[in-house]
Amino acid sequence: MHRLALCVWLAAMTGTALAFDNGQYDSVPPDIRAWFKSVIAPNGVPCCDISDGHRTDYDVRKGAYWVPIEGQWMEVPERAIIRDRGNPVGQAVVWYVHHRGAIIISCFVPADAV
Repeated sequence: MHRLALCVWLAAMTGTALAFDNGQYDSVPPDIRAWFKSVIAPNGVPCCDISDGHRTDYDVRKGAYWVPIEGQWMEVPERAIIRDRGNPVGQAVVWYVHHRGAIIISCFVPADAV
């Protein structure tokens, strides 16, 4: 499935508005834009795009990653952790959606991903 179509489908299925690049990312270098578009979750689903990822702080607790999302710390599920795409932004990035009143973390790249 085409990446944009998949992002639109994911947004529709989760009831979340799709984030769009309305020019606010014009100053982002092409290589960083390309990286955001290339990140794929371990299950093969694209994480979508730069406007969908959120740079974030994180913590490691008992071997698990935790990220603050909308004022609450949430554990990152193992299925969402991407360790093989590198991280050119130097800060952790998390992609998440709202689904039936819950926050679902779909992708997470730690700051030190290799």
